[in-house]
Amino acid sequence: MLNQFSRTELLLGREAMERLQNSRVAVFGIGGVGGYTVEALVRSGVGTIDIIDDDKVCLTNINRQIYATRKTVGKYKVDVAEERCLEINPDVTINKHRTFYSPETSAEFDFSEYDYIVDAIDTVTGKLELVENAYKTKTPIISSMGAGNKLDASAFEVTDIYKTSVCPLARVMRYELKKRRIPKLKVVYSKEKPITPTEDMAISCKAHCICPPGTARKCTQRRQVPGSTAFVPSVVGLIIAGEVIKDLTK
Repeated sequence: MLNQFSRTELLLGREAMERLQNSRVAVFGIGGVGGYTVEALVRSGVGTIDIIDDDKVCLTNINRQIYATRKTVGKYKVDVAEERCLEINPDVTINKHRTFYSPETSAEFDFSEYDYIVDAIDTVTGKLELVENAYKTKTPIISSMGAGNKLDASAFEVTDIYKTSVCPLARVMRYELKKRRIPKLKVVYSKEKPITPTEDMAISCKAHCICPPGTARKCTQRRQVPGSTAFVPSVVGLIIAGEVIKDLTK
């Protein structure tokens, strides 16, 4: 029967589409990278998706985040994402977690319930906690390395964390995972050297913060506000989604 996933089924087959429908994927962080991952997973027919993020849409997100528009500024990203996902596929199950994932909040999640985990968060402590929990439950996971301060979307590749080089975030992750005796981690990363963003206070969040009062982890608290584009995080997110779909259907 003709349906919205018919074009995908022409390539993957009916059995693969049924596996996707019966799969549950958790996407931690739905910003520039994770938002596009969720978008592709929904459009590919994944039946259940957990979205984890405690952030609200900011004006400065519009340049790169699929859920960020003038109408959604100030709304919680998970709320905006849920609405969009259901508009794409009314039958998808979206489990919202308005939570900042960290070692302190990790107990809220049962990793054994997931068929796949996507790490699209920014903090090293959070990433390490995700990988450790996935490793304990033997749940497949893919992790995004640094996408900020980069311009070459064609340079990103999928590999194991221990085969990475150049990327500063990947270097830290390699070191920390080795200490924890975690033998492998599928990642998306680039050998492009990060560009040092311009420190222009006329357009800097540090000087013109527009976050609502009480917002946690404001840009004003960062050592450096990273630069970003519309085309790099989106490519990383779509690469990740492609790997998830491939692994779930093989």
